[in-house]
Amino acid sequence: MSRARRGISTLNPVRDHHPRPDAGLSLTWYARPATDERPVLVTGVFDLMHVGHVRFLTAAREAGAALVVGVEDDARVRAWKGPDRPVVPDQERAEVLAALKPVDGVFLVHGAPEINSADAYADLLAPLRPAVLAYTQGDRFAEQRRAGAEDMGAKPYEIPFVPGRSTSLILQRLGTA
Repeated sequence: MSRARRGISTLNPVRDHHPRPDAGLSLTWYARPATDERPVLVTGVFDLMHVGHVRFLTAAREAGAALVVGVEDDARVRAWKGPDRPVVPDQERAEVLAALKPVDGVFLVHGAPEINSADAYADLLAPLRPAVLAYTQGDRFAEQRRAGAEDMGAKPYEIPFVPGRSTSLILQRLGTA
């Protein structure tokens, strides 16, 4: 089914978004969902898409009426994972996600890399009125995600990790990590 038939409208995102360090987190839409229903929300890096990502997104989508995905911008990923990451630029990661069947909307997350508290994400995501906040089992921020979900009146939803499937493992096998 095409994005137009699924109701995804691709927007011209803000490409040079540099929030003030004290401004908290902000978002720019890559593709807005066509529905006003309370979505399932997920956030992440989604670098080098693989079957673990697809299974996670499919499971998340099954938890609600629509799936909206937040993609961490390049500056945040670089600060967390090192100068060689992300492999795929944020605009391209957003484009790939928007093309996937389970995904109804995609936005980019901007802000200083050290801003990653449950409160910061709750402030960012609350206006989207999530019904569910999904995250991967074993996520190092799982407790923060649960707290953020509760702060927003959303149900936390932990999805099992797909063993042996991660961007870091792919890069290790290629000898680049």
